[in-house]
Amino acid sequence: MTMTAPSVGTSVGRPATRRGWRLLLSASAVSTVGDGALLAALPLLAATMTTDPRLIAGVTAWGTLPWLLTALPAGAYVDRADARRAMVGVQIVQALLLASLAALTMARTGSIVLLYAIAFGVGVAETVAKVAGQKLVPALVPDEHLERANGRQNAVFFTTHQFIGPPVGALLFTFATALPFWVDAATFAISAALVARIAVETRPRGGQRRPLRGDIVEGLRWLARHRLIRTLSLLSAAANLASFMAVPTLVLFARQRLGLDEIGYGVLVALMAAGGVCGGLLSDRLVARFGGRAVATMTIFTTPAAMICIGLFGSNLPIVATLATVTSFGASLWNVAVGSLRQRTVPVELLGRVSSAGLLVAWGVQPVGAVLGGLVAGWFGLAAPWLVAGAIRLVAATVALPTLRQWDKRRGDVVTHRLPVDNHPDRPQ
Repeated sequence: MTMTAPSVGTSVGRPATRRGWRLLLSASAVSTVGDGALLAALPLLAATMTTDPRLIAGVTAWGTLPWLLTALPAGAYVDRADARRAMVGVQIVQALLLASLAALTMARTGSIVLLYAIAFGVGVAETVAKVAGQKLVPALVPDEHLERANGRQNAVFFTTHQFIGPPVGALLFTFATALPFWVDAATFAISAALVARIAVETRPRGGQRRPLRGDIVEGLRWLARHRLIRTLSLLSAAANLASFMAVPTLVLFARQRLGLDEIGYGVLVALMAAGGVCGGLLSDRLVARFGGRAVATMTIFTTPAAMICIGLFGSNLPIVATLATVTSFGASLWNVAVGSLRQRTVPVELLGRVSSAGLLVAWGVQPVGAVLGGLVAGWFGLAAPWLVAGAIRLVAATVALPTLRQWDKRRGDVVTHRLPVDNHPDRPQ
C-alpha cells in the first residue's frame, strides 16, 4: 500500500507537518487533563456507592476490557481509514458518553452498573484513538526526532493526566459530583476540534481490500514473528498487569492506610506523576547517551523494586509519593524508548495493526489485573497488590533479558540480522 501522507523521512521542515504536530500535542494535552480528572473522579464516585474494593476495581476492569475485545479491529480500521478522522470521530463519542454520565449524576440516577457501562464505552473509543495517535506521530515527525516527540508526548501525558488532572478532578468533585465529568466531556470535544485541523492524511490509496480478518491476521503474524518487538509487548503486558493490580484500589489505600481525604488522594496521584514528567523531558537525552536497550533494561528492574517497597514501607504520603515517582519515571522512559523503536521498525502500512496487536497484549491484561488486584486486596489487605505486582514484574524482567540483547546499543536500532521476520522489511519503505 502507498500512503497519501508524507513519509517521516520527507516531512522535515514542512510547515503543514510542523503545525500538525503542534495541534496533535495540544489536543493530547487538552484531552488528558479531562482524563486525569476522570482518573480521580470515577473511583470517588464509585466509592460513594460501595466500599467493596472488588466493585470499585470493577470500574477500571470494565474501562480497560475493550483492549481485549476491540483492539485488533481498531488497528485494522485505522490502517484502512484516515487516522485523523478516526480520532475525531471517537473523541466526539467519548464527549457524548461523559456528558451523559454527568447529566445522570446530576439527576442522581447513577449506579455502579452505569459506571461500568460508561467506562466500557469510553474504553472502546479509546482503543481507536490510541492506535490512531500511534500512526499520526511518525506521519508528522521526522524519523530522527521520534524520541524527542514521544518524550514530549509522555511529559504532557504525565503532567496533564496525573499531575494536573487528578487534583482538579478531586477538587471539582467536592464542589459537585457531576462537575469533573462535564469538564472531561468538554476536553474531548476541544481535542476533536484541534485534531480535525491537522492537514495530513494516512488513508491508503488504491489496492483491493480483503476481509477485515485477513488484515488483522497479517498484523498478528508480523508481531508473532518479530522476537524483540513481541517480547517488549509481553513485558509491557506484565507491567500493565502489575500496575492495574495496585492502582484500582489506590483510593482505599490512600484513605485507610495513609489517612487522606479526597483532596489528599488527588494530591497523591499528582505527585505520582512527577517522575513521569521528568522521564518524558529527559528521555531523548538518556536514550541518546546510553541507548534504548540500557534505558529499558534499567526501568524493568527499578520499577518493580519500588512497587515492593510501597507495599512494605508505604505508611505515609511522602514515602509513597517518592517511591511512586520512581515507577512513573521508569514508565515514561520505557514508553519513549519502546514506542520509538516500534515506530521505526514496523512497516508503515502495518503500523496500525501491529500497534493494536501489541496494545492488545500489553493493555488487554489491564482488566485482568484490576480484578486480581481487587481480589488480592480483599483477601490479604491493601498492601498485598503492590507486593504481588512487584514480584510479577521482576520475574518477567529476568526471563526477558536474553531477548533484549537483540536491541542494538545504539539509539533506537535493531540488530536486524538476528530477527527473522520472513519477507517483511524491518524498516518502513
